[in-house]
Amino acid sequence: MISCCRCSGNLAPALLVEKPQARGKGDLGRVAGARSSRLSIYREQIAASCRLPRVRYPPFFATLVIMFKSQTLLRSSLLAALALAFAISATASPIASQPFADLLAKRESTNNADDLTVDLGYSQYRGTFNSSTNINSWKGIRFTAPPTGDFRWQAPQPPSLNRSNVIDASQYGSQCPQNPFGNPEYQVTSEALEANEDCLFLNVFAPQNASGLPVMVWIHGGGYGAGNGQYDFTSIINANNNDFVGVAIQYRLGAFGFLASDELSRYGVVNAGILDQHFALQWVQAYISQFGGDPRNVTIAGESAGGGSVMLHSLAQGGTLGTSLFKNVIAASPYLPLQFGYKDFEPSQSYYAFAAEAGCFNGTAYGKTAQNIFECLLTKDTQTLQQANVKVSASSFFGTWSFLPVTDGKYILSVPSQQLNERRVNGKHLLVGNNAAEGGLFVPRDIDTEEKLKTWLSTLLPLLTKEDIETLLLHYPVDTSVTTKYATNGFEMPDANSVSPVATGQQARADNIYGELTFVCPSYWMSEAYSGSGRASYRYQYSVVPALHGNDVVGYFGPPSAVQSADFVKAFMNIYGNFVTKDDPSISAALAYGSNYSASADSQPNAAENWPKYSAHSRYQINLNQTGGTPESMPFLSTNATVLTDPGLRNDFTKVDAYSWEGYRGRRCDYWRSISNLLPN
Repeated sequence: MISCCRCSGNLAPALLVEKPQARGKGDLGRVAGARSSRLSIYREQIAASCRLPRVRYPPFFATLVIMFKSQTLLRSSLLAALALAFAISATASPIASQPFADLLAKRESTNNADDLTVDLGYSQYRGTFNSSTNINSWKGIRFTAPPTGDFRWQAPQPPSLNRSNVIDASQYGSQCPQNPFGNPEYQVTSEALEANEDCLFLNVFAPQNASGLPVMVWIHGGGYGAGNGQYDFTSIINANNNDFVGVAIQYRLGAFGFLASDELSRYGVVNAGILDQHFALQWVQAYISQFGGDPRNVTIAGESAGGGSVMLHSLAQGGTLGTSLFKNVIAASPYLPLQFGYKDFEPSQSYYAFAAEAGCFNGTAYGKTAQNIFECLLTKDTQTLQQANVKVSASSFFGTWSFLPVTDGKYILSVPSQQLNERRVNGKHLLVGNNAAEGGLFVPRDIDTEEKLKTWLSTLLPLLTKEDIETLLLHYPVDTSVTTKYATNGFEMPDANSVSPVATGQQARADNIYGELTFVCPSYWMSEAYSGSGRASYRYQYSVVPALHGNDVVGYFGPPSAVQSADFVKAFMNIYGNFVTKDDPSISAALAYGSNYSASADSQPNAAENWPKYSAHSRYQINLNQTGGTPESMPFLSTNATVLTDPGLRNDFTKVDAYSWEGYRGRRCDYWRSISNLLPN
């Protein structure tokens, strides 16, 4: 069990949590009870924080404590009001249902099609037209008030009125403060400390003269700590005959968007970054028709943490939102890290570590100082907070992030694995996929023995006992005799537990464990949740070597490369585009086979022509790969991988059984879900 705060010096003593006693071998009758006990102990994380007992106040009494002990009356009054509101309406949604209604009423004119000026009520934006692509674009559109000052860690609010001038929308807005994943070798640079909290902007791309077109809203990835919305939709829209409108959004990242603790939830909101995304979806409902989009036909899409975000919105408010914000869902490599409750040990530990680095915590018990931690954090400048953000994140366990979505009881009601199993989801149609080698980027590259593997697992999954880890490894048998790195074909041995383009043996085993737990199995669970009951689920695997996490993005946004042909990119773009416009990813034979297509030579139907719906009785996926070309060795992850390069690359799309794929991957995903309360995810 982790028991040390991730911060420097002696500012934040360890948050101590009693480690539960391990159960004896064969004591399976008490498994459920032991798991419940361990999780209960884990959820009492603050009780012994920093050597002093925690003082638990009812929300209203906590208000009085802050009011009397604060040194700044104005800010204390604001915090008191927030706490009182929380006490009165603890279960209310943190976002209004129609936040833009008043602003829409302030529109004074119809939009000017000649100069692409769009009146949003709160501001007017002038877009640009690209005559070579016939695409209009509006970049850097503000969709919330700046989340700065006293609006830090609060639910997003509508923008203020700014109608004095028409705003030029030819440039992207500032990206949100970035932070790295855990890496002991990471060196903080001055560039990493450059940050602008005023970053909640979105970008719109629409065909010329668009009207009533389907809409694709893209949520970027980056572990909830990095990335931005600077995606250009031009190529994918053009590849789909200019048949839809694209929107790319930004949201608060790292500590600015995903700081969580009991105290923060009293005076602010947890999951602020997720609420930013939700607010952007409400903006789309209010305004996208002015750009030529149809608010009734919205697909939300994302990769990695963006795919994870899409998954969380599909589960939002217990799956009771229906199609009010979106109809379709695309999740590429949906990122599902361990999802704790907002008051649990892990998020609270990160909260105290962050506060210590920012100079707002020295180990004094809650309520014993004139100024609480949250109030202190509001007084800090952006650079101070960004430095704390970067330091805490870099010092986390390798390949993980410190600030992540949590179960908040308001928007995110439960862990995804369980709610997906209950099929309580929003939206109607799903396209979901994973890459063949998801895990390698996030696993230390020195796991060459089973003992090292077990040590790594015990830190990655701190609620698992030694017996749990032994059981886990039984589901991941390894062939250590394999010494040559290569891509598996999915249905022959050795499978991904033993070899990949970048690893063999125990290293490949570790990579596959992380990849399946964090990206692949969530995609399987989503596939099941959207099958049947009037919904439709389609899935794929991206297998273009090396098929590492993130390699697929250039497949649907472009451009083509030496290892990913123009034929493949065009087909992949149309798979996404057809799903957005037709609710079905199936593509024509000509697109599936590519430029070498011949109606006579390629007489057999291509698997991608009639994409199978996924169900419990028909667990099929389309494997998206290439064949032909020239083998070439390229460096990846401190090793060399053999890839296929143009000329001569040819699309290779096949229908495969997703459940038996890679040595019964589906069975392993069933196992992960069975122990989800020990993770939790």
